[in-house]
Amino acid sequence: MGDDSEWMKLPIDQKCEHKLWKARLNGYEEALKLFQKIDDEKSPEWSKYLGLIKKFVTDSNAVAQLKGLEAALAYVENAHVAGKTTGEVASGVVNKVFNQPKARAKELGLDICLMYIEIEKGETVQEELLKGLDNKNPRIIVACIETLRKALSEFGSKIISLKPIIKVLPKLFESREKAVRDEAKLLAVEIYRWIRDALRPPLQNINSVQLKELEEEWVKVSSAAPKQTRFLRSQQELKAKFEQQQAAGGDADGGDDDEEEVVPQVDAYELLEAVEILSKLPKDFYEKIEAKKWQERKEALEAVEMLVKNPKLESGDYADLVKVLKKVVGKDTNVMLVALAAKCLAGLATGLRKKFGQYAGHVVPTILEKFKEKKPQVVQALQEAIDAIFLTTTLQNISEDVLAVMDNKNPTIKQQTSLFIARSFRHCTPSTLPKSLLKPFCAALLKHINDSAPEVRDAGFEALGTALKVAGEKAVNPFLADVDKLKLDRIKECAEKVELVYGKKTGGAAEKKEGKTAPGRTPALSGAGGDKETKDAAAKRGPLKKAPAVKSGGPPKKSKPAAAMGGAGAKGKKGPETKEIFESELSIEVCEEKAAAVLPASCIQQLDSGNWKERLACMEEFQKAVELMERSEMPCQALVRMLAKKPGWKETNFQVMQMKLHIVALIAQKGNFSKTSAQVVLDGLVDKVGDVKCGSNAKEAMTAIAEACQLPWTAEQVVAMAFSQKNPKNQSETLNWLSNAIKEFGFSGLNVKAFISNVKTALAATNPAVRTSAITLLGVMYLYVGPPLRMFFEDEKPALLSQIDAEFEKMQGQTAPVPTRGISGHSAGGGDDGEEEEQEDVGNDVVDLLPRTDIGDKITAELVAKIGDKNWKIRKEGLDEVTSIINEAKFIQPNIGELPAALKSRLNDSNKILVQQTLSILQQLATAMGPNIKQYVKNLGIPVITVLGDSKNNVRAAALATVNAWAEQTGMKEWLEGEDLSEELKKENPFLRQELLGWLAEKLPTLRSVPSDLLLCVPHLYSCLEDRNGDVRKKAQDALPFFMIHLGFEKMAKATSKLKPTSKDQVLAMLEKAKANVPAKPAPPAKASSRVVGGAAPAKFQPASALAEDSGSNTMESKPDPKKAKAGSASSKAKGVQGKKMLSKPNLKEDDDKSGPVFIIVPNGKEQRMKDEKGLKVLKWNFTTPRDEYIEQLKTQMSSCVAKWLQDEMFHADFQHHNKALAVMIEHLESEKDGVISCLDLILKWLTLRFFDTNTSVLMKALEYLKVLFHMLSQEEYHLTENEASSFIPYLILKVGEPKDVIRRDVRAILNKMCLIYPASKMFTFIMEGTKSKNSKQRAECLEELGCLVESYGMNVCQPTPGKALKEMAIHIGDRDNTVRNAALNTIVTVYNVHGDQVFKLIGNLSEKDMSMLEERIKRSAKRPSAAPLRQAEEKPQRTQNVGANATMLRKGPAEDVSSKLKIMYRTYRIQNRNMGSHSEPAHTVPREFQLDLDEIENDNGTVRCEMPALVQHKLDDIFEPVLIPEPKIRAVSPHFDDMHSSTASIINLVVSQVASGDVNASIQALAQIDEVLRQEDKAEAMSGHIDQFLIATIMQLRLIYSTHMADEKLDKDEIVKLCSCVFGSMISLFQIESLAREASIGVLKDLVHSLITLMLDSRVEDLEEGEQVIRSINFLVLKVLKKSDQTNILSALLVLLQDSLLTTASSPKFSELVMKCLWRMVRLLPETINSINLDRILLEIHTFLKVFPKEKLKQCKSDLPMRTLKTLIHTLCELKGPKILDHLTMIDDKNESELEAYLCSVMKHSMDHSGSKADKDTEKGASRIEEKASKAKADILAEIFKKIGSKESTKEGLAELYEYKKKYSDADIEYFLKLSSQFFRSYVERGLRLIETEQEGKGRIPASTGISPQMEGSCVPASTHTVSSSIGNTNGEEVGPSVYLERLKILRQRCGLDSAKQEDRPPLTSLLPKPSVPAVASSTDMLHSKLSQLRESREQYQHLDLDSNQTHSSGIGTTLALPSSGTNIDDLKKRLERIKSSRK
Repeated sequence: MGDDSEWMKLPIDQKCEHKLWKARLNGYEEALKLFQKIDDEKSPEWSKYLGLIKKFVTDSNAVAQLKGLEAALAYVENAHVAGKTTGEVASGVVNKVFNQPKARAKELGLDICLMYIEIEKGETVQEELLKGLDNKNPRIIVACIETLRKALSEFGSKIISLKPIIKVLPKLFESREKAVRDEAKLLAVEIYRWIRDALRPPLQNINSVQLKELEEEWVKVSSAAPKQTRFLRSQQELKAKFEQQQAAGGDADGGDDDEEEVVPQVDAYELLEAVEILSKLPKDFYEKIEAKKWQERKEALEAVEMLVKNPKLESGDYADLVKVLKKVVGKDTNVMLVALAAKCLAGLATGLRKKFGQYAGHVVPTILEKFKEKKPQVVQALQEAIDAIFLTTTLQNISEDVLAVMDNKNPTIKQQTSLFIARSFRHCTPSTLPKSLLKPFCAALLKHINDSAPEVRDAGFEALGTALKVAGEKAVNPFLADVDKLKLDRIKECAEKVELVYGKKTGGAAEKKEGKTAPGRTPALSGAGGDKETKDAAAKRGPLKKAPAVKSGGPPKKSKPAAAMGGAGAKGKKGPETKEIFESELSIEVCEEKAAAVLPASCIQQLDSGNWKERLACMEEFQKAVELMERSEMPCQALVRMLAKKPGWKETNFQVMQMKLHIVALIAQKGNFSKTSAQVVLDGLVDKVGDVKCGSNAKEAMTAIAEACQLPWTAEQVVAMAFSQKNPKNQSETLNWLSNAIKEFGFSGLNVKAFISNVKTALAATNPAVRTSAITLLGVMYLYVGPPLRMFFEDEKPALLSQIDAEFEKMQGQTAPVPTRGISGHSAGGGDDGEEEEQEDVGNDVVDLLPRTDIGDKITAELVAKIGDKNWKIRKEGLDEVTSIINEAKFIQPNIGELPAALKSRLNDSNKILVQQTLSILQQLATAMGPNIKQYVKNLGIPVITVLGDSKNNVRAAALATVNAWAEQTGMKEWLEGEDLSEELKKENPFLRQELLGWLAEKLPTLRSVPSDLLLCVPHLYSCLEDRNGDVRKKAQDALPFFMIHLGFEKMAKATSKLKPTSKDQVLAMLEKAKANVPAKPAPPAKASSRVVGGAAPAKFQPASALAEDSGSNTMESKPDPKKAKAGSASSKAKGVQGKKMLSKPNLKEDDDKSGPVFIIVPNGKEQRMKDEKGLKVLKWNFTTPRDEYIEQLKTQMSSCVAKWLQDEMFHADFQHHNKALAVMIEHLESEKDGVISCLDLILKWLTLRFFDTNTSVLMKALEYLKVLFHMLSQEEYHLTENEASSFIPYLILKVGEPKDVIRRDVRAILNKMCLIYPASKMFTFIMEGTKSKNSKQRAECLEELGCLVESYGMNVCQPTPGKALKEMAIHIGDRDNTVRNAALNTIVTVYNVHGDQVFKLIGNLSEKDMSMLEERIKRSAKRPSAAPLRQAEEKPQRTQNVGANATMLRKGPAEDVSSKLKIMYRTYRIQNRNMGSHSEPAHTVPREFQLDLDEIENDNGTVRCEMPALVQHKLDDIFEPVLIPEPKIRAVSPHFDDMHSSTASIINLVVSQVASGDVNASIQALAQIDEVLRQEDKAEAMSGHIDQFLIATIMQLRLIYSTHMADEKLDKDEIVKLCSCVFGSMISLFQIESLAREASIGVLKDLVHSLITLMLDSRVEDLEEGEQVIRSINFLVLKVLKKSDQTNILSALLVLLQDSLLTTASSPKFSELVMKCLWRMVRLLPETINSINLDRILLEIHTFLKVFPKEKLKQCKSDLPMRTLKTLIHTLCELKGPKILDHLTMIDDKNESELEAYLCSVMKHSMDHSGSKADKDTEKGASRIEEKASKAKADILAEIFKKIGSKESTKEGLAELYEYKKKYSDADIEYFLKLSSQFFRSYVERGLRLIETEQEGKGRIPASTGISPQMEGSCVPASTHTVSSSIGNTNGEEVGPSVYLERLKILRQRCGLDSAKQEDRPPLTSLLPKPSVPAVASSTDMLHSKLSQLRESREQYQHLDLDSNQTHSSGIGTTLALPSSGTNIDDLKKRLERIKSSRK
């Protein structure tokens, strides 16, 4: 029982993993209880068991497994995190539970699977179960089938996807095991319950006996619809409803209805496998089908018939097959074969469905024509064929063909066509049968119902009845206005009999019942078009339609319109009447009678009086009478006839005439004014419209009539009358009235064609006023119609055309005004959608109105043969003919005969010239045919997309232009429907892929909706993301966000499920990234842009891109108004056609406008702009020449941050204004630095625009400004952001190739200056791009500039690697231009001078000629590589010196820079290293990898500002002389002044440096030696002080392993394993020794864990033979590191590492997960280690983490693990420390910046609520406060003491005080302070204390072994440790003079055996290093590593001292302002070294 008691004590989760089954059993039992007990489904307790649940179900012990299954079931049911375990647990259940003999186990497994489905994880479970069906064990298969059946039975077919199950069913029926077959049968029956007969086709081919059995079972299945009985968590409402029904006694009727909707209709077609039949056609099929003998033709057709019986066919190119079948149907004389071919076509259409759509257009006319056959079997076959074909396309697509046949003379054809239309209508819904389709069909059918043949009439009635039933009376009645009552009744009768395919959603009967509500209801059904239809119907509705809604029985024409009628009659205006309804004309007698009844007698008598005054009096009475009349009583016609009575409109007195016209207007407004009445007066009105005095009254009357009788009719009448007279005044005024009326009434219903002919007449008029009015009218029409309007006037004279163009240009920025009169007046019925629809209609109508020529007869068989001829010249002739035919016709009808097929075959012509010609023909065709080109998208448009894959650039460009021209006409819907586009994307042609993706990326963002078929492209898009070709990958990434706009993230993420796991992770990461950049869906187009639809006009009339304008206004949310105002004023001025938009003149009042700043600081303005550009909300600043939209965008962005008057100058058309603007900017530069910096990005963009100006003076001025600007920026220590650089530098580099010398010089000077504010290495990339220019001057200058960069900054500026960069440069040695050749040679010579012979290696293979030129040039250049580049040594110190001391920290650029201190240190070290290298023995030369050639570090400006110590002012010349190293006079001293024997230390240094060697054997030997030392207890101590150094070396070796060795083919993999085992072995030995392990510092531990995890995750490790062993070793080592390291350091390191891994998108989620696992392990160790941890430090790290990742941001992570990890850590700390934890926030200065404090308080409060009484708490608090105060006071004293020790002057005093303090407080914890400092400082302090102790006890001597005198320790050592701090301005704020350093150098030189006499005034190199210089024995690696580790340690130490003295510190890992560099830089440094090293390999 001893064992039992052991495991009984373990926590539950550990019991569950115990190796004893009893322990596990007990664990499972307790876990089960626990799971049932936890109420909160989100409790953190659940997470503990995440990784264990799989073990619960796969336990090897059957008894334990049963209990484990129960516990797992409880877990899945209750834990909110259970979903994460689905895959592994379901797989475990399938493989380890379903094979158990115990029924109970199987039952539980099944329940677990169903529970997972309930928690929404159905897909994963189903996947695992389907995998289980492939298992060899029949038990498992049976259980899987049973589970699937149960799941389907309970959850239904909506949740369980049937397609994959049905796919495997036939295989299950073939199983040898009876149990499997039986279970499969039960499953088939269950599936049948849900989908009925859709299951039959997939199971056709199973064994006939089984099928028969199934049929018997199926018969027994109840016919009631099955119901879902178990519900998902998200379906709780359904569940509640279901339970209510059950309680109420089952099937309530209502319930049934509801439930039926739940069951989805399954399409059998979807469940079938597609069959490929093209390859199975008989080989001689195409010969046989053309054979003379009908029997042979029949054989061929029968073969096809057999093949097309397959219910689902694979898509492919069926064009040829369809063509021959069509030929048989159309031309074959044997009717039997016609029927057979028709059957084949029907089979093809049924099997291919939508994929057949592209062929439908070819076949339909032929079949319809063939209906002339009388034989019933032929007719039936043709009917079946055409019905099947109809289902593959839309009515819209075939409408042209069908309508063409309707006029055929043959009655049978007419009858069958009508019947076909009737059948087709049944498949339509109101939205797929819009007005635009109904109109032509109804017109054609109306002819049929009047046909002489009764069968034609019947068919016509049936078709019209069906239309009425589908679209509703409201939509159809306007077209039936002329039909007499008998026929109308017949149509309605037919409508009632019709059965619709889509159920009875609408219909005449329903409408009648509903009466008034009908109009309101229809839009809901008709989707987007609804509002439009309502309005149009209301517009054209006659009394017939209105009758049902009118209660009074008065004459229909007088009835008031119902209020519910759409947009009509809201203001009590006259109800609109259709054009056909006229009031009957009344005779003059009747009129007089009616008038006498309502007018005074005197009035009637005086009408024709000779005295004008009497006539005037009469008119006044007439007016009064009209004003008092009721609408219903007013006899309008009688009254207007009275007015027209002699003298009528010939009235001579203008006063009488004015009154008369006014009365006409009144009558029209107040009465029911008919068109008959209007005709009486209009002639007179038109006659008076040009009259000076009466004109305005005439116009008023005309407007009133237009309101009463609708504008379209009135306008047509008025214009016709005006142009039938000769009076030009009347004509021009009529046109002016019409322009105005259109604005008031809107454009709907106007007969554009009639106007256009009149306008053309007006344009030809001799009177200029008439011409002007006509042009104004055109301008107004342009507002509504858009660019297509211009097409009508293309043949006008150029002068006139330019006037028209100018008018159109004026209108371009404007939108059509909202109608204010007539039926367009908005009321409840008219919504915005309707408006848009209407507007769009107008645009399309206009295009439809263009006179189109039918060129069908010109496309002859000979022409088609020519195009397909073998001889390319003849083919070309054919194409030329086509071009001329289209050119002549200008606008053509869609009938182009056999041309599409002929052109399609030319698209893959071997002669590329012909391909291009074909493309240009297709482009012409699009423009000529207009929107009708839609029907050819599938068979001509898609092949053009294939051409995008051509290898020739110009062919691709032509294809793209063609596709764009087509898309402009057709819209995108046709292209995206079906699988064609996805099939293209599937082709693995990189050109095709990148062009197509680029095109989609351009088009998709502009669409408001897309067909669902776009989803089919997604899998291919994903494969493009991983394409071998970089351009394809880039284009695919660019297109991602645009796909996401339409498909949404969820769908796209779901589509990744079919990818391989590795690909899936990558793609998901990209999707996440793209998710952030998804632009908003385009808003419904503004009214203006809706006109663009249908635009076949030249591009110059396209309105300014609506998208650009929108986005502009969005970005500037702060000030949208000025922008609008500006747009308005700008557009009203005439703009030049070239697109140079003129701005309104600067509107300056006085000079006082110019006061105030010119640059306004908008908070976060620049950041917002960058975000917008990144998120693609605005255009990216990237162009070859600036287009208008870029200029407009920049203007908009500037409007908020640049003074208005300056902006006007900047964007003026005249260059002199630009010069003025530049002068102002130069003037304000100094006074407005902050303003300039806040809009620097915009200023630079504006300057790039100036680079494209041709005026030299502007360019010179711009360059002058740039020079002063960059000078100011470098003084301000500003760094260009990536965004600013990328939108400016490329354009500046263009100017470096200017022909003018002076400009080139300036540009070079600016490029030089830029290196001060932008890293040279990044500049390098841009300049490198410049070398690819076509301009030879630019290439030469760029190459020279590259040479200068290398000379100044060394090889490290070369990007991406020196090798690649040099190869690029070397290419130019062979340039054809002499200056370029010279420049390239000079540059490479420069590199040679810096880099030596290595250059030849890097350049790669050059041609002999080039190589000899280079060698010759190198010989001629006298320089040798040994001389270090002087320029750099001279320039750098000056550069770093001129740094101003007062700059603020605010303006620093990215924190990627290294402080100047470090730079100088590296620089001096490099110089010293070079000199040593050239003069010492080869043994000491340093491998390239480890040379500190970090030039980039130097050229970056430091993030940290600091004064330079005076030493820089010494002469530096001597530094470059070689260092002479005589034999050392005394033993060299170790760099770590340890009390170790220094020889041991230097040996260790040497060995450690070998650890990082690139030579595997050298490294293994070094590691073995160190391992030996570490294993011997007595010697291990020797490693103390070298731990960081050793660990850095091992980290480097680890990086070498995974970056270089693993990839090295030549290296034996066993060597790698051996090396790994040595590395891990020695580290494990190290981490066994706790005292040494604790020396590892935070940074090093972070890197160590990073490297270990990276290696562990490297898939190549697993591929090694001993890979598993390696991974196990890493695991073991990591555990050791976690346990033995200093707990504060390792915990901090892990937190920092987690933060980094979450920040970098590159790191895999697995990496972060492993870091978190390490953190969990640490949390478990916390109870034992809490007292040894520096809590303040840990809380600081957590605080920093929370600053970077606030809770909100953490919640957005893909996984919630980081959040939970952090919570767990904080909770554990709170539990262990209690309220005292709040005392440990001392190191955090900016507590408010993270949620840490608040969170700790809330946790504490929570725990306090659960703990003892309030009183206890209070006393506790009081006590802790006192303690806190005391401990704080002690901490402050200690901080002061340590500060003194750290300062050179007071170090002795500090040690003495520390000694006294220790005596006073024997329990004082000085360990804490020592622990934070470096090993060396620690040992120094300890020695100092020992020394004082021995002095006080009178023993005073120091052990001789150290070889250092006490004074030396007192002065030299600490000062050198603290150099960094003191030179920065010392923690005490004192300055240290250079004499101190000289003194110190002298001592050091003597020790190293150097003669110091001669070198007195040389500045000490060491002064810049934190420790004394390393002796010559140590290799450079050692030197570097010791620098790195010491730097890191000193950094940490300072960090703490500074924090204690309450200095502010910047973000990051808590570095203070005074620090020389942030930690990341040191890590970067090491990474850089690694990179350099691997590239050298």
